[in-house]
Amino acid sequence: MFCFTGCKDSSSAEENSAFFGGEIINPKGDKVIFYDKNRKENDTLQLDENNRFSHTIKNITPGVYLFRHGGEIQFVILEPKDSLMLRLNTYDFDGSLVFMGKSSRKNNYLLKTFLTLEKESQRLVKYSHKDPEDFENFINFRHQKELVEFERFEAKEPMSVFAKSIIKASIDYHNYADKEIYPFAYFGENKLVHIKDLPENFYDFRKNIDYNAVELNEIPSYFRFLLIYFDNISVTHFYNNNEFHSKFNRYDLSYNKAKLNLIDSLVTDETLKNRLLKYKTREFINNNYSQDDINEIMASYLSKTTSEEDVKYMSSLIASLDNLKPGKGLPDLKVIDINDNTLTIADVVNKPTLIYFWSTNYKNHYKRSHYRVKELKNQFPKLRFMSININDNSEKYWKETINQYKFDLNKEYRFENPKEALKTLAVNYLYKVIIVDDKGNIVNPNVNIFNPDFEDNLRDMIKKRELVLK
Repeated sequence: MFCFTGCKDSSSAEENSAFFGGEIINPKGDKVIFYDKNRKENDTLQLDENNRFSHTIKNITPGVYLFRHGGEIQFVILEPKDSLMLRLNTYDFDGSLVFMGKSSRKNNYLLKTFLTLEKESQRLVKYSHKDPEDFENFINFRHQKELVEFERFEAKEPMSVFAKSIIKASIDYHNYADKEIYPFAYFGENKLVHIKDLPENFYDFRKNIDYNAVELNEIPSYFRFLLIYFDNISVTHFYNNNEFHSKFNRYDLSYNKAKLNLIDSLVTDETLKNRLLKYKTREFINNNYSQDDINEIMASYLSKTTSEEDVKYMSSLIASLDNLKPGKGLPDLKVIDINDNTLTIADVVNKPTLIYFWSTNYKNHYKRSHYRVKELKNQFPKLRFMSININDNSEKYWKETINQYKFDLNKEYRFENPKEALKTLAVNYLYKVIIVDDKGNIVNPNVNIFNPDFEDNLRDMIKKRELVLK
């Protein structure tokens, strides 16, 4: 890799060009896809016989760009005259990723902020149950510490104003997002009305929010902040239309329409607005069985989005969800077991079953979901659990993961045609879980086993004999 790095000298690059290359260990395919700043596919980069790739981007403008390999996506800061190389192992995509070359420092630090965000999100659960003043002190202390660390790092070898602004924004917005999500965790759905009782200056940072920071569109902490922010500020609308102490319902129609209206009024950048509208509309549609409500939210959505591609996607999603309503039979898709036998889901489902999904691309999720299911098996020993991998790459990675973590071989399957199956079952996020009865009829097409009240809801299904466990 050092030889490969040395073969490219950024001094020979054109003034307005940048070089991007690297090496992928244990590749999950023969290509790396490079995207421009609007998430449009820019170039398909072929891996050579040594699993390396190289690419010169001409007429580049400073920005955050994406690259994808094997279903996983990461982002890089690129500016004119940059020379950036990467090295990663697909067995631990983010954890093994390292950048080299002239513009590596800023990208390694940006990656650090991303990985820190993932770790801190787990720690946040503990602090989200503390009183508002204590929680705010924790966030403010953490935020200041991260900024001081970055200032010390940057002082040793100053970077461009643009790169510095991107990294600082990544730090800022992940702290802002944690403050936005706090009332949902602390008060819960039964007492969310008390969001009005938070300290007066709790959300002072909102005065400095840029809702149209185009250069931050691909930064996870920024997009996460906006998603949670619009959830949060719409809570007031919910209580304007519901009794003061009523239980908060995140899938209330007027509440969700208020979110779309706020996005439409505050976000002017077309790409960002369309993404936010799509995510929020999809979330509502995935969790609502009322056709009238779906029609109304879609009317609001269609009046605001400018993406024809997203509209087609949403129409297809609604059609799929219509076939997944409670009482309907589960679509009979084909799956493959650990012994390479091809079966239909009906061949597998002969008793009440919880079906969950995972991808080798998301290590934290598949470890956590399998551990969670192990807990549920102990509580509901008569319920069957079916684990389905959704990857469309070689079965090699699926089997290696199963064996590495000693998953129950009798419960593991993968789709014969993942693309078709994901569309048919409307699996647009991995937390979706489907529960069916012993005849393969859908009892609930979309539950989250990580919700704190999941066990109670499952017992309620059994009590109502929606699920008959023998």
